[in-house]
Amino acid sequence: MDPTRLRLLRELGDRGSVAAVAVAMHVSSSAVSQQLAALQAGVAVPLTVKRGRTLALTEAGQALAQAAARVEQALTEAQDTVDSFLDQQARTVSVSAYHSAGLTFFGPLLGALGPGRPVSLADADVARRDFPGLTADYDLVIAHRLAHDPAWPNERIVVVPLLVEPLDIALPASHPLAAQREIRPEQLRDERWVSTHEGFPLSGVLELIGALAGGPLHIDHRINEFSVAAQVVRTGSAIAVMPRVTAASLATDGMVLRPVAGASLARHVDVLARPDALAQASVRHVLEALEGVAHRGAERGTGDR
Repeated sequence: MDPTRLRLLRELGDRGSVAAVAVAMHVSSSAVSQQLAALQAGVAVPLTVKRGRTLALTEAGQALAQAAARVEQALTEAQDTVDSFLDQQARTVSVSAYHSAGLTFFGPLLGALGPGRPVSLADADVARRDFPGLTADYDLVIAHRLAHDPAWPNERIVVVPLLVEPLDIALPASHPLAAQREIRPEQLRDERWVSTHEGFPLSGVLELIGALAGGPLHIDHRINEFSVAAQVVRTGSAIAVMPRVTAASLATDGMVLRPVAGASLARHVDVLARPDALAQASVRHVLEALEGVAHRGAERGTGDR
């Protein structure tokens, strides 16, 4: 089996359409279809099936795509072994992060890596279900999910925990509740709120707080970017849920963070990557630096409490 054809099958499983694979691989859709047909010719069971106007993997196709990931990982490890003897570590490592993680981690990460390690950074704030798909385009994907959310699909990606981050209530410093060290859920029942958009991890936190408070919360604004939400909070017109570590720099100029008493509100911050990406020494080096940055950030967040 040709490794290039196996990779195309894997990409089809991850990206969902021949057209998307063609764009990502910088080839024509017809070229992708021809290579997949050539792969199918050497296999006795159907690998793909038409579903409407798109081509999807069969169960056998999914199994072969997972095997293709292991093949690509082995080939990458072999190439990385050769590169280590040639001291070729100049490959640019791509890292994506949702907005608040980028704000918190990107600067310290660049500082930790120094000028000799090329890295390409991108912000990618997507719904929770879409984070695994970003591994098709980035070596390392910083993602987040709530504790009760489904686990990441680790049959095709590697999950590296960065930190478990407490979630606090962001209040204007003039708010009566800001004088308390912690806030009881029932005290939040009549507040006006800023929330993230539906489908994004933190939107589910307000549902939990509402259940603890004894009724649904009143959401006035839907804003994903915490720095923008912080500006709204500072006006005194609404309050919000914000992460203790990645929003720590925003808790200034009239905004404070306070924990909710009796509620374990937290989100998991993880790095997602394809196994073949982590087979490269340059990617592993950036991941180790990122883990160090997250560890130091978590220590500061714990110290603040």
